[in-house]
Amino acid sequence: MRDAGRAALIPYLTAGFPTAAGSLEALQRVAAAGADLIEVGVPFSDPLADGPTIQHASEVALAQGMTLAGVLDLVRRAALPVPVVLMTYVNPVLAYGAARLLGDAASAGVAGLLLTDVPAGADPDLERAVAASPLDLIRLVAPTTPPERLTQAASGGGGFVYLISRLGVTGARARVPDDLGAQVARVRAATPLPVAVGFGISTAAQVRETARLADGVVVGSALVEALGAGGPAAAERLVRDLAQAARERAA
Repeated sequence: MRDAGRAALIPYLTAGFPTAAGSLEALQRVAAAGADLIEVGVPFSDPLADGPTIQHASEVALAQGMTLAGVLDLVRRAALPVPVVLMTYVNPVLAYGAARLLGDAASAGVAGLLLTDVPAGADPDLERAVAASPLDLIRLVAPTTPPERLTQAASGGGGFVYLISRLGVTGARARVPDDLGAQVARVRAATPLPVAVGFGISTAAQVRETARLADGVVVGSALVEALGAGGPAAAERLVRDLAQAARERAA
């Protein structure tokens, strides 16, 4: 993406929402519509970082029996042509078994793991296990992360750094933060890894603005809402618009 002078579009979808079959179709349609990589969320009963839209999607998926094993099977069957990052909380990983998960995820075609509630250094054994696996450990950083923590977090990660654009939970917002450019510059000063920005980005205009500042743009809640309201076809239409906006940086 950097060589092409453009930002990556990174859609997020909750595995198993609105149904297992609908989720599979949505993943395939979103990949075909222009996603550069896809975050697949593991449904969890206590999603501390997620707002109402993704909380609801998780509840629906769990009620229909979606499990971590089911998520991996979904990714395997989707056979996507773009990289997949598994986004999860640590409890499902511990329940499944970290070593087992890392092996099964790699076999299913997962390229990276984002552990939403594991700060850098909080679980060195788990971090070492991920580092020794074929998966990249994707780090999350926030606007309030101090410089020394930025360096520590980025040094143990791979793939890209996920910059949370604002404090709070996921969910669509009316505008991109005014200081986003400064936030991205701060992270870039701490790591050579690409910087992807998420939380609150929902429209093509916001994607276009963010793509001019960062290496990647994550869109979650708006896409999950579109999928819930209009099915996989609606998700595909939205991603086509967002992908065009992300590519306009190179124009």
